[in-house]
Amino acid sequence: MAPHEKLFVDSEIAEDENYGELGCEECHGGDPGEPDWQKAHIGVVKDPSYPDPANACGACHEDIAEHYKTSLHVSLSPEKKMIDKRANSNPSVHAKVDAAREFHCNSCHSSCGQCHISRPESVEGGLIEGHLFQKRPPMQQVCTACHGSRIGKEYLGKNKGFKPDIHKEKYFKCSKCHTADEMHGDGKDYANRYEVKNGPKCLDCHEKIYEATSENTKNHWIHRDQVSCNVCHSQAYKNCYSCHFGKDDDGLKYYKTQKSQMQFKIGLNPLKSKKRPETFVTLRHVPVDRSSFKFYVENGLKNFDKLPTWKMTTPHNIRRKTPQNETCNACHGNTKLFLLSGDVDQKELNANQPVIVPMDRIPEKRRAD
Repeated sequence: MAPHEKLFVDSEIAEDENYGELGCEECHGGDPGEPDWQKAHIGVVKDPSYPDPANACGACHEDIAEHYKTSLHVSLSPEKKMIDKRANSNPSVHAKVDAAREFHCNSCHSSCGQCHISRPESVEGGLIEGHLFQKRPPMQQVCTACHGSRIGKEYLGKNKGFKPDIHKEKYFKCSKCHTADEMHGDGKDYANRYEVKNGPKCLDCHEKIYEATSENTKNHWIHRDQVSCNVCHSQAYKNCYSCHFGKDDDGLKYYKTQKSQMQFKIGLNPLKSKKRPETFVTLRHVPVDRSSFKFYVENGLKNFDKLPTWKMTTPHNIRRKTPQNETCNACHGNTKLFLLSGDVDQKELNANQPVIVPMDRIPEKRRAD
C-alpha cells in the first residue's frame, strides 16, 4: 500500500475493554480473510454510524441509536424547517431550493463516529487518537472545529478586543453544559435547539442567584423573566450577512457572505414561552438573504418575510462584568444596545417587525445611577 492509502490505528485499541475484541469488519465490513488487500476492502464503509448506526453502534448502545435520527446534529431539522418556511410554495421552485439546501447545507451533519472517533467530515475528518474511542469528544478537534467561526471564537476569546468566556477560563469543556442526553436526541423533532428538553440552563449551576444571601440578589430579582442572562452578561458577538452559494466552473460548491461584524443587540424575544418568558433577549443576524438560492432558482425564498433575520442567540462569551451592566443607565435608555428599525436593512424590515424594539419599549433612564 502507498503511504496515502494507510491509516494509523493505535494498537492500544486492542486493550480497550469495550471495543478491543471487535474485528474491524464487524463495524466497517470487508473481508479480513481475503489476502489481496484491495479485494478485502470491497464493501468497506468509512462511517458505519451514518446514516443509520443500528448495526454498528446500536448493537451495544441501543437506547442512543433509537433516537439518533432526531439528534439535531444528525437531522439539522431546524435549518430545514426555517428554509421551508421562507421558500417559494411553488412545488417545482421549492424542490430546487430543497436540493440546493441538501447539497450545500446538509454536509455539516455529524454522526456517532464523527464525534467519538474522528473529526466530522465537514471539517475534513481524520481519526482522533488513532481510532481510540472518545467518550467525550475533544472540544477543539470536534465541537469548535464545526462551531468555530462564531461560537468557537467567542468562547476561546479569539475575537480581537474581547475576552474569552468566563467558563473557558474555568476550564469548562462544551460537555460541561451540553450533556450527552441533549446531543443524542430524545425522539422528538424539535423546531429549534432552544426547545430541546435537556438543553442547558444557567440556573442548573447558578441556582442560588435569587437567594437573599447571594451577591447581587436584588438586581437578579428585578430583571427576572424580563431579560435573558445573555442581555446582561454577554459581550459583543459576530453577526453575518447575506450568504450566497453556488458551484464554480469545476462544479465545486462555494459560499460567499457579504460581511460579518461584531455587534451586540437586544431585541424582543421571538420564542417567548413558559420555558423562556423574558421580554428582551440578545439577537444575532443570520446570513440568510432573499436571494441566497439565486444560483439555482429565481425567487426561491419568496416567503422570506415569514421569519426574522435577527434570531434569538446565546453568545458563548459570558463575563460577570460587561459594558451594559456597569451601571443601570449603561443599559436603560441606551438606544445603541437595542435593535431599532434604523438598525435593520430596509429589505428586511417586514421580516424583523416581531423582534424590533419600539422606542417606547426601551427601559427609561434611571434618575440616580
